[in-house]
Amino acid sequence: MDVAHKLTILADAAKYDASCASSGSKSTREGSRLGSTEGTGICHSYTPDGRCVSLLKILLTNYCIFDCKYCINRVSSDVPRARFSVDEVVRLTLRFYQRNYIEGLFLSSGVLQSPDHTMEMLVEVARKLREEHKFGGYIHLKGIAGASEDLIAKAGEFADRVSVNIELPTSRDLGELAPEKKPEQIDGAMATLRSRIDETKDAQRSGLRPPRFAPAGQSTQMIIGATPTPDREVLRTASSLYQQRRLRRVYYSAFSPIPDHDERLAPSRPPLVREHRLYQADWLMRFYGFHVSELVTEDDGNLSLKVDPKLAWALAHRERFPVDVNRADRELLLRVPGLGVRSVNKILSIRRQRRLRSDDLRRLGAAWKRTAPFVTAGDRTPAHRLLDSQHLIDRFVNPARQLSLFDTSVMAATGEL
Repeated sequence: MDVAHKLTILADAAKYDASCASSGSKSTREGSRLGSTEGTGICHSYTPDGRCVSLLKILLTNYCIFDCKYCINRVSSDVPRARFSVDEVVRLTLRFYQRNYIEGLFLSSGVLQSPDHTMEMLVEVARKLREEHKFGGYIHLKGIAGASEDLIAKAGEFADRVSVNIELPTSRDLGELAPEKKPEQIDGAMATLRSRIDETKDAQRSGLRPPRFAPAGQSTQMIIGATPTPDREVLRTASSLYQQRRLRRVYYSAFSPIPDHDERLAPSRPPLVREHRLYQADWLMRFYGFHVSELVTEDDGNLSLKVDPKLAWALAHRERFPVDVNRADRELLLRVPGLGVRSVNKILSIRRQRRLRSDDLRRLGAAWKRTAPFVTAGDRTPAHRLLDSQHLIDRFVNPARQLSLFDTSVMAATGEL
C-alpha cells in the first residue's frame, strides 16, 4: 500500500479524536531550524484566543488489539486497515510543513502489539523530528494508557502536549464498553505527566532552566452520548480532572454510531448542541467560578438544550438580579448573561473613576440584548422589569444552532458568553 493510500485511511480514522487544539505553546524550541508554532495558514485547529493553526492529524495505525464497543477501529471492526512506519510519518510531516500546509503534528494510534510497543513508536517519531531534523513546530502526541511511566515521560520531553484519553465519563461506562482499558492505568498516565510538568515548573520558579516538558500541558477526550450518563456526571468527571490532574482542556466528542454497533450503545448520535452546551459549561467552570451543581438546572441531570448554561442559571435565580454594575463584586458580574471576562475586567477598572451607564456597557462589548434584563446602571434601565415575566425565556430561545467547540472559544474570548 502506498503512502497516499495510507494517508487517506489514517487521516480519516483520526477525525474522531477532538483533542487536537494547540493552545499553550507559543515559541519555537530553542536551537530549532525548522517549523514554528506561531504562523498562520490553512487552519484546522484553534487556540483559546481564536488563533488558527494547521496540524497534520493522523493515526500511526488503525490496527488495534482492543475491542472497545464505541470505536470504529476496534479489533472486531471490518474497516480498511493501514499502518505508517516511523520514518513515513517523519517524512510526511516535514514535506507538509515545507509546502506550508501545516504548522505541526497531531499523532495518535491504535494499540499495536502492546501499549509499550505503540508508545515507543510514537515517541520515536517525535524524537526524530526534534533531534535529527531540528523541527520546532508543534507536536501533540497521544499517550497510550498502560504504557510504562518512562515512555509516557519521554513523550513529554519531545512533544508540546501529551493527551491521554479518558474515553468515557465514568468507570462504570468504561467497564461496560471497554473492559480491556483500566481506569487506574489512564489515571496513572495522567499522574505521571502532571508530576513531571509540576517538577519542571518548580525548577523554573527556582531560577533553573530545565529541559522543556510538555509546555502546552496535557488534555483528554471523553465520548458523550454513547451511554445514558447525564451531563452532571460528565461535568463532575471533568471538574475532578481539572482539579486533580490540572488538565489544560477536556474535549467532549458526541458519539457517532458505527457499523454493526453493540446493542448497549445509543442507537443514534446525540444532538450536536449537547456537545456545544458541555463546552460552554466547561468554560464557565474554568473561568467564571461556576460549580457543577450550579450548572445543571434540568431535573434529568442534563444541561438545557434551549439556552446556554449561564443564562439557564440566571433564569433559575432571578432573585439575584438585577445587578448594579457600579457596585456588584467581580464574582456576581461574571454571572450576568452577556458579560464576559474581558467586559467585567473593564467594568471594574472604569467604575473606579466614574459611574457606568448603559451606553458604556454597550461600548465595552456587552451583549446588550442578553444583559439588559439582568443589570442596572447609572441611567434608567427599564429592561430589568422583564425579570418579573414568566415568559422571559421566550426572549432568548432561538432555533438551536449546531456549533463546534471553536465557536465556544471565540465567544468566550470576545466576551459573548
